[in-house]
Amino acid sequence: MTERIKTYNAISPIGLARLPKDWEVGPDVAEPDALILRSADLHAEVIPDSVLAVARAGAGTNNVPVEKLSARGVAVFNTPGANANAVKELVIAGMLLAARNIWPAAHFTAGLAGAAEDLNPTVEKAKKQYAGFELPGRTLGVIGLGAIGVLVANAAASLGMRVVGYDAALTVSRAWQLSSVVEQAGSLDELFSRSDMVTAHVPLANGTRGLIGAEQIARMRPGATVLNFARSGIVDDDAVLAALDDGRLHAYICDFPSPRLVAHPKVVALPHLGASTAEAEENCAVMAADQVREYLTDGNIRNSVTFPNAQLPRTPGTTRIAIVNANVPNMVGQICAVLASAGHNLADLLNTSRGELAYTLIDVEGEVGADVVREVEQVDGVLRLRVL
Repeated sequence: MTERIKTYNAISPIGLARLPKDWEVGPDVAEPDALILRSADLHAEVIPDSVLAVARAGAGTNNVPVEKLSARGVAVFNTPGANANAVKELVIAGMLLAARNIWPAAHFTAGLAGAAEDLNPTVEKAKKQYAGFELPGRTLGVIGLGAIGVLVANAAASLGMRVVGYDAALTVSRAWQLSSVVEQAGSLDELFSRSDMVTAHVPLANGTRGLIGAEQIARMRPGATVLNFARSGIVDDDAVLAALDDGRLHAYICDFPSPRLVAHPKVVALPHLGASTAEAEENCAVMAADQVREYLTDGNIRNSVTFPNAQLPRTPGTTRIAIVNANVPNMVGQICAVLASAGHNLADLLNTSRGELAYTLIDVEGEVGADVVREVEQVDGVLRLRVL
């Protein structure tokens, strides 16, 4: 079956090449089955009822109306880890920018253009005011030990830094990836009080908005540095600017410029460069395309931000039914009863849930008629059904 994929932004052709060649793919596709995007804001968009999946080629999904789509039975995917190395490198660069005062020093030398031919006396006289410090022996606090946080922690440790990490939901797989020298903080308060530098790698949500504010900065060591390459709302800009002015903070390095931030001499605000590498864009596009292809063709789910992961190998000679339903008792029983009453034998079944949503894959022997499909769709709690 030919699927229709609408793209927003410039999605890497290396990623789009992962989709079947007979699928219709492009920015002008009408009545699409899925959307693939990067930074385009979908909140003001009218998303057609035909859409079954939305894939964000990146980690954050603030530009996607996730809850509204989930209520319609639309799967929303992101690409965690695909841009992790790119962000890690920028965080390390940010630490070096702060430690060695590279940004103001570069501005100073840029201002020497057109000065006397022999700049050495001027340079030698001025360089003392840009003297910095070295990273080994300093303590980096890493908030959030997902794909990016783990890479940052390990890289900082390899540079000779002491590293303290905190993640209330640290997974076993991420824990295995952490360097053995990374220490665990028992609380955020402990992390801040032990850190010379703090970097956050968590999504922006109600619980993380303003995560680094005046109270947290006050706990940090004098002359500390805050780095933010996650989301702008995670750091309280007012608190940071006040701490920079009174000397408690040495620098603020972030990826989210604003008029107030760019005007401050102790702030380095980059133009959202975190995932802006050719490699990261390709990795994100490949992962997004693979997730859409798997979901549309086999119903399998990887890296959905609201739906549970679901991987069920296809049983040869069967028809697959994919059902998004409310996570309430006896849903599977009701669905199976409809299929059994129609004389269908079940070859395989997977049911899994996440929060208020559940997802069911059923491989049924033979073909499933339209009347049976309609009867299953009428079961109270079924949000969306597909026959694959």
